[in-house]
Amino acid sequence: MSMYEYTLDEHVALLTMNESKFNMTSLTEFLSVLNEVEKDTDAKALIVRSSDEKIWSTGLDLEWLLPLAKKGEKSVTDVFIARLIELFRMILLYPMITVAAITGHAFAGGAVLACCFDFRFMRKGRGYLCFPEVDIGIPFLPSFTALMKKAIPMDLVEDMQLTARRLTAEECEARHIIVKACSVDELVSEAISFAKRLNKERPIVGKLKSVMHKDILRIMEVDDAAALKSLDFGL
Repeated sequence: MSMYEYTLDEHVALLTMNESKFNMTSLTEFLSVLNEVEKDTDAKALIVRSSDEKIWSTGLDLEWLLPLAKKGEKSVTDVFIARLIELFRMILLYPMITVAAITGHAFAGGAVLACCFDFRFMRKGRGYLCFPEVDIGIPFLPSFTALMKKAIPMDLVEDMQLTARRLTAEECEARHIIVKACSVDELVSEAISFAKRLNKERPIVGKLKSVMHKDILRIMEVDDAAALKSLDFGL
């Protein structure tokens, strides 16, 4: 089984994550599959779900990353962080409608990934959206906070960053972070039905996103680079 695989349903590409953590291998494969969907299909919408009904994505693979950091492998960790930013940027600017079908917990970097999408659906009854970095001692890059603010009201961004508050699907729906809280049996079908109604042409979608998110792109290119030079990310 591949880490990431996709199927097509009319003009909708349904990408399944069989790996919930980010390490160098998983990021490389994720980016490769996203490139394949863009270049080798006529899809106009992308949905990303997880094969795990309990977890959508838990972010950084700390079991892989921390030993490298402790050994002083800064060249490896720097490349990894750059590739993670590349993934977030690619989803943010993807030239088609993007939908996160959040099938379970979206924690830390996984929650930031969810914020990169244009729209989100989330499983109700099990699974939280949460940024626990305050408890594990890892600060956010400037672009990560900017991505949160794209999807989440500012008062909640502050609350979630400083307290590690966990939001349920119902709470996310009430604050318009997601389109809809769904049962696990309905989640993907609801996301597909939604995406099929948005049969938009790629060129205009890509142009709109490049303008809409220009401030986040500047932060990725300028502020993140400065932060990486001066901050200790707890690694």
